[in-house]
Amino acid sequence: MSDWTVILRSLSVRRFSTVTTVATVAVAVALMLVLVAMREAAKKAFERGAGDMHLMVSAEASPLASVLNGIFYANAPRRPIPWDRYERLSAEAPWAYAVPIQQGDSFEGHPVLATSEEFFTEFKPNPGEAWQLAEGRFFTDSFEVVLGAGVAKATGLRLGDRIALAHGYSADSKAGLRLPPEDDHDHAHDHDHDHDHDHAHDEGTPHVHDEFAYKVVGILKPTGGAHDRALITNLESTWIIHAHDRRVKEGETDTTADDLIDADRKITGVYLRLRTREGSNVPANLPMVFDALRKDTSITVAAPFDEIRKLDIIVGNVNRLFVVVAGAVILSSGIAIMLALYNSMEQRRRQIAVLRVLGASKGRIFNLVLTESVLIGLMGAAAGVLLAFVGAVFAAGIVKGRIGLVVDPALPARPVVAVVLATVALAAVAGIIPAIVGYRTSVARNLRPLG
Repeated sequence: MSDWTVILRSLSVRRFSTVTTVATVAVAVALMLVLVAMREAAKKAFERGAGDMHLMVSAEASPLASVLNGIFYANAPRRPIPWDRYERLSAEAPWAYAVPIQQGDSFEGHPVLATSEEFFTEFKPNPGEAWQLAEGRFFTDSFEVVLGAGVAKATGLRLGDRIALAHGYSADSKAGLRLPPEDDHDHAHDHDHDHDHDHAHDEGTPHVHDEFAYKVVGILKPTGGAHDRALITNLESTWIIHAHDRRVKEGETDTTADDLIDADRKITGVYLRLRTREGSNVPANLPMVFDALRKDTSITVAAPFDEIRKLDIIVGNVNRLFVVVAGAVILSSGIAIMLALYNSMEQRRRQIAVLRVLGASKGRIFNLVLTESVLIGLMGAAAGVLLAFVGAVFAAGIVKGRIGLVVDPALPARPVVAVVLATVALAAVAGIIPAIVGYRTSVARNLRPLG
């Protein structure tokens, strides 16, 4: 009888104990791998999501809030920037682009970004990669909207569909309105809704701008960033629908671009990129421009990549705690292996004594038990890698659904190899004490007749 036959029969006889011990090891390994892999993948996804901008300007309370709200749609920005401040800002440095943005509306839980045409022609969602359309075209007029890839998939909206936006943004809110085809509904206004609309707003339900219909004219290809879950339209249409609320209170019933006043023309942020030499991504004058802009206390200036690194430090401290917990779980799985084998030694003393009579040396018995322990660790590690991949895919789906970032669920080879080797080594250490017990088993005492 070969050593492998003995080991496999031993594991088979103690099937329940073997399966539970392997499962314990697998969960510990999977937890460790998912934490390590997702931390690095999420960091890369956040860095990619900032696109090719150098600076982000807003009126938020902090640079980090500016980046999270203005780029990743964590919350709707609360403080606006007057349009005349944007016009001065756009002339303060040799910008490659200065793209204004306005946020605050939504449709069925998806944020709406109002901006200029330069958003599509100049700003790149991923460095070196321009926007690409899956269908249709970019907006060229007011009340036209382009859908991010995630929005199109989640809502089922298609080219030509007409919608009304809701004021305010919350991922939990499904506010918004799907309007009938253009032939069946007046494009500009439906004043019969005014009374009900105001009443709904008074009751605390989301305020829907159902007087104005937006037409879907384009659907973007996926970028892997947060913009995939946004609806993108032009600034003028957003100014008009909010100016209409003001004009209704003043007794007016119609609002066009001609009715806009300076107070209506507001934005919540600006994407900025300085001109750079060919082959260079970071201009030499960036620190000087950054410091000059920070002197204006009415705005908040953020360098997105710096803020993302700061966020990574904050999250990294929490992640390290989770990794320590995962390490403790792996250690406990090693103890579980030791206990499972140690407890089995009492039942296997007669088997070991028989093997000794058949010619097995003490060293061979020691190696059999130790190999069994290593095999349990190896099976648990292999199952843990498979479980980690499933967990990484699940976690990536949550990240994509919540904040629109595409996180690569692939497990990096180096951490996988390191965790597997560490687990097998721990299993070997855990098997030493049971192996010593088997080594010391008395032949004469354990071959006495039973009863």
